[in-house]
Amino acid sequence: MRRKSFEHAACPVARSLDVLGDWWTLLIVRNALHGATRFTDFQQNLGMAKNILSARLQQLVSDGVFETRPSPERADRQEYHLTDKGRRLQVVLLALRQWGEDHLFAEGEEMTELVDKESGEAPARLEVISKEGRPLGPDGLEVRTGARRLPAKHRRSSGLARQPEPKE
Repeated sequence: MRRKSFEHAACPVARSLDVLGDWWTLLIVRNALHGATRFTDFQQNLGMAKNILSARLQQLVSDGVFETRPSPERADRQEYHLTDKGRRLQVVLLALRQWGEDHLFAEGEEMTELVDKESGEAPARLEVISKEGRPLGPDGLEVRTGARRLPAKHRRSSGLARQPEPKE
């Protein structure tokens, strides 16, 4: 059964899940954020089948999350490097990590720890805040539909930008 595409959904969460919606994708990005660039690094660290990894990497390149570069060690090989778009997923992964730390581990259970290389401290806890700095919970937010012009720094940089259909 082919999964439903959210490519044209009005919801940014749905469109994001259209690109990132399976666990392998975010684990590949996680490993890349920690320095993995070679197919064999991803395959060995994640234990994924080669055909699945190949398909995911190909799709991530197509979606502009990764770019390929020739390997400096072997000219017949390529490496996978996160684009700016891919590096910005660090915030998404940090949010998932912090949620998992809070809700999926028993007191005293061993887990990996993410720390600032300079200070050795864990990063600050993420929270949703208003432009004025007020904490915003789910009751403080609402979803509205309508066109919104994003600042240039937030606009899509890959060929994936979806333009509205011209009105006749």
